[in-house]
Amino acid sequence: MRSVGTAVGLLTLVGSITAGPSSAQHPQDVAQFRAYWVDSFGPGLYTEAQIEQLVAETRAANLNAIVAQVTRRADCLCNRSIMPRTEAEIDPYPFDPLQTLIEKAHAAGIEVHAWLNAGILWAGDTPPRDPDHVFHTHGPAAPDAENWVSRRYDGAVRGGTLYFFDPGHPAAADYIVEMYLSILRTYDVDGINLDFIRYPDFNAGENVPSWGYNPVALARFRALTGRRDVPAPTDPEWMAWRREQITGIVRRIYLEAYAVKPLVRISADTVTYGTISGEPGAWAQSRPYREVLQDWRGWMEEGILDLNIPMNYRRHQIPPPGQRSMYEEWNRFATDHQYARQAAIGTALYLNPVEDSVAQIRQALASRPDGRSAAGWVGFSYRTPDALVNQRQRSPEYARADLARALTVADPDPSRAPLFAAPVPVPPMPWKLAPATGHIYGAAATPNGPADQVLIELYDATGKLVASQRTNGRGWFGFVDLSPGGYSVAAGGVSTMITVSAGRVAPVSLVLRR
Repeated sequence: MRSVGTAVGLLTLVGSITAGPSSAQHPQDVAQFRAYWVDSFGPGLYTEAQIEQLVAETRAANLNAIVAQVTRRADCLCNRSIMPRTEAEIDPYPFDPLQTLIEKAHAAGIEVHAWLNAGILWAGDTPPRDPDHVFHTHGPAAPDAENWVSRRYDGAVRGGTLYFFDPGHPAAADYIVEMYLSILRTYDVDGINLDFIRYPDFNAGENVPSWGYNPVALARFRALTGRRDVPAPTDPEWMAWRREQITGIVRRIYLEAYAVKPLVRISADTVTYGTISGEPGAWAQSRPYREVLQDWRGWMEEGILDLNIPMNYRRHQIPPPGQRSMYEEWNRFATDHQYARQAAIGTALYLNPVEDSVAQIRQALASRPDGRSAAGWVGFSYRTPDALVNQRQRSPEYARADLARALTVADPDPSRAPLFAAPVPVPPMPWKLAPATGHIYGAAATPNGPADQVLIELYDATGKLVASQRTNGRGWFGFVDLSPGGYSVAAGGVSTMITVSAGRVAPVSLVLRR
């Protein structure tokens, strides 16, 4: 990893991002996360020349990060991971798209965040050519215990053309986690980015989460609850159980990554379906929470994300009605729920002309009267940078040049200074750079194997219950942001003492009697 700078510089940056810009400040006076999402379903990452162009155009817009899609469908635009190489028109081996991007972006002072689609196993009617692809061993043709495919309530195993991993299957969850860790261990990435970290769309209706009926997942739910029925999609107990399967994966990625490379930024692309208000209880009724079972507000509060990137994809102009108000609502909600972490607002470049995208970016980064502001902006996408490109009415190169000009040289409104007139650093992560808390992770087992869904209780030195959590299908558990000191970890009548130190992950294991 590259240097994080001096202590003086760190304090300056931390102060600027915490306080937020005043009305007298220009946005370029503070640290901001500024990035393109770069998808890999078309040119951008396929050749060394494309990567050089990507880096140059990112720098021309005074952006400081690239969120690059290295995993589409349990494959990788890289040579060193547990996933097979992506079947696309990339230059032949030994060319390594991810390694090449890291080298060229870092040389230009730009961060690289590896974007992986967590929940997608495969797509289409033609199976992958590589026999090592997980689709062949754990896809729809595999027997029940080895079948990792999520099923819908009506028995469907595909949504549109897509097959999905079932997060409730312990082996599928393991594989999702390992996809990320295999990138983290072998590449000098600045961050890893979780996308499709939720249950699928293609549901029976709004707020009807219809996926997750893999037989192994259902058996685990029944074992925990003592039920024998097939729960309805909107059954509250079933919804809560599935939601925790997703949260458990995020928690494990965060802590396992911290143990390997603590300064890597963990981000997620989160959904913003429908509307949201600031009223108490609004989140529990929102479509992200109820329909795709993605509790990203809870992840931020727990501290298992460093950066939330809400995909606030709306048109700036009317029609359709309500788009602008929804955009404003979700920006406000995400900014209000950063807790001790950060949020960067994601916008849909492909839905808007350049001038409207600039207006949305300006709004996303504006400081509110209470001093709160988002930590940055990410645009979707590099390949479709405005509505005309999306409609195939002009080339992406021209659109990116127009966007860069509007951001750095001449705002569409001549009365305003350009948003990104100068480069700025990425916001620091004081909770990682100067940590005041530590973390715990570990596993519980019985003489017969992993202790699945066992309640783990965490007590501080005074005997007070601090937190509790059920193990995952492999017996794994973890707790974040704990004050340094002594703790007791207990389950099933067995306990062990452990000391938490600031900035470290303390490993622990429990062997239960049953």
